[in-house]
Amino acid sequence: MATRPNTPPHADLGKIYRAAIDAVEPGALIAKALASDEIDSMLAGSPRIFLLAIGKAARAMALQAEKSIGAKLTGAIAVVPEGLATPQSDSRVRFLVGAHPLPDERSVAAADAALAMLSQAQPDDLVIVALSGGASAMFVKPVTDVPLADKIATTKFLLRAGANIRELNLVRKHLSQVKGGGLVRAINGARVLTLILSDVPGNDLATIGSGVTAADPTTFADAIAVLKRRTIWGRTPESVRDPLERGVAGEIAETVKSGDPIMSRVTNMIIGDNSTALDAAEVAARDLGHTVMRAPALSGEAADLARTLAHYLRSIRDKNVCVLSGGEPVVTVRGSGRGGRAQHLALALAIELAGNANIAALCAGTDGIDGPTDAAGAYVFPDTLGRAEALSLSAPDALRRADAYTFFKQLGDSLVTGPTGTNVTDVFIGLVNQS
Repeated sequence: MATRPNTPPHADLGKIYRAAIDAVEPGALIAKALASDEIDSMLAGSPRIFLLAIGKAARAMALQAEKSIGAKLTGAIAVVPEGLATPQSDSRVRFLVGAHPLPDERSVAAADAALAMLSQAQPDDLVIVALSGGASAMFVKPVTDVPLADKIATTKFLLRAGANIRELNLVRKHLSQVKGGGLVRAINGARVLTLILSDVPGNDLATIGSGVTAADPTTFADAIAVLKRRTIWGRTPESVRDPLERGVAGEIAETVKSGDPIMSRVTNMIIGDNSTALDAAEVAARDLGHTVMRAPALSGEAADLARTLAHYLRSIRDKNVCVLSGGEPVVTVRGSGRGGRAQHLALALAIELAGNANIAALCAGTDGIDGPTDAAGAYVFPDTLGRAEALSLSAPDALRRADAYTFFKQLGDSLVTGPTGTNVTDVFIGLVNQS
């Protein structure tokens, strides 16, 4: 494996990324939200408070919420990623594992436990839901007669077909008892406050965590349309196609809609998102002496996005410019390699920038986990392809095989942070024409 160059651009890229992550530390965001006048009055007016935290940031969100709520906390469950379920001796929070990126039986067990706890809530009580990225897979209750294995198979088909997060969660909602506002139906009319660390571009409440406490504007027909548009309807298990078709026929109740009276008892609040991270990254970049520019959001196929970003970066003539962007590219997987959308984008960008001596970049997920790998993302340097060739590595071949992880690991250009405990999609940091 090659040694990553210890250059000033590399150091600055890492510092700017770290500032972005620190700005979306979930505990601090929860503490700030619960201290606001609006929410403080909610807490004061509720005889009992139940807490349900779900997602990659659930542990920190739950522990801080417990501190802020105090003695009124009647029950608390946090559905957390693997490795974060160790009980804390001075905490009343019950930690349960939910699987990600694909659900498993633990995800179902976590949902069952949460529903059992929330069944105790009464109309005068307050249920606080702390929601963060990963919740859709970690908190699962399939509709009757849909085996979990068939729902997982459908999710795999969608992921491999390049479905974006909205398409993926649209289908998930119509196969779930708790998504698409379904959780609200199970809370006996209690007041609901959902505090959201958003991992969805545009902060669409119906998409984040598949909208467990949000009204859903989509329909069963929309779910079928996604599966057909992605050309996987024919491969989708019959147990999945059947309830979707019955829903279109009106035989199964739709997800919760905005006019439903139960939504009058729900407050959904975004407490942090990709913009929060990018704003902090901008401050850090300026402190390091860079002029900051914002590129268009990361959206669409990673390979196409790489061409757009490369053109944007090459057009900059000013000195010491930091280019920032955020969002969620997609990758239509056609190979059997390892990688994630951030590393795939970095590899495509390295190819597009071949011959440009004054551009360095970092593409990384804010959760510290890019795809099924231990890398958060990858660096791109002016000599990336040259060093790769010296190791007999072919960037175009790695891109075709969707094997960006192996490529960057062998170069020593992977960014490995471990799970960050937060998630607000991906960030792109580019440094151009550094003096």
